[in-house]
Amino acid sequence: MCNFATKTRMGKGKLAKFADMERFENVFQYPFSIVDNVPFDMKGHWRDMYFKNANPIVLELGCGRGEYTVGLARKNPDMNFIGVDIKGARMWTGAKQALDEGLTNVAFLRTNIEIIDRFFGPDEVQQIWLTFSDPQMKHVRKRLTSTSFLARYRRFLVDGGTVHVKTDSNFLYTYTSCMAEANHLPVAVATADLYHTAGMDERLLSIQTYYESMWMARGIAIKYLQLALPHAGELVEPEVDIPLDEYRSYHRDKRSPKTTGR
Repeated sequence: MCNFATKTRMGKGKLAKFADMERFENVFQYPFSIVDNVPFDMKGHWRDMYFKNANPIVLELGCGRGEYTVGLARKNPDMNFIGVDIKGARMWTGAKQALDEGLTNVAFLRTNIEIIDRFFGPDEVQQIWLTFSDPQMKHVRKRLTSTSFLARYRRFLVDGGTVHVKTDSNFLYTYTSCMAEANHLPVAVATADLYHTAGMDERLLSIQTYYESMWMARGIAIKYLQLALPHAGELVEPEVDIPLDEYRSYHRDKRSPKTTGR
């Protein structure tokens, strides 16, 4: 059990990171609690106001520590990357790393993903990455590949823009596959075992997050989907029962007695 001194050190460390985030030039902080009262002038103008180029914009939603965002930026200098998450203390790691390495094609946005469409204009984004998102097995509307989120993405993703899903969760992989089928979304790549599938792009295999490595060490296969999101057509939820994952993140066992979900 943590003693008071340990908790105090942790608290001071987090406070120091939040102070850093306020001065980091590559971080923009608009949590839900203030966004209604603060206009976001860069909506539709990320390229000319921040990146100063015309390169494609790629978002990582739920970027955590930002290691995947930074890794993608290193390997793709001709593209712009924005990591999005609400956890500022975690995001600090990637933001600082990008600054230390002089990566000018990286930015971080601290906000709630539920309001992500308030920060980007129509056709401003070319690709979205969803890396190890919470599968939200009990809450359909909270899944980042549900109809409610795909509808948000359409407001700023180019017509037919790419959505990448990288996950340890068989539930989320299956659900997203069923979403794509039910809505006739073109799927370019689908594999239930990314690191044992021939022909995968080396850049896709060479970037691993901390938790990805942890799950692989536990023998959990990494799944990957790459699909296109056209603007046309009404989005519908798939009417299928999907086996629930047998585990929860961070070494915790599944608590629910249910075996399937939608």
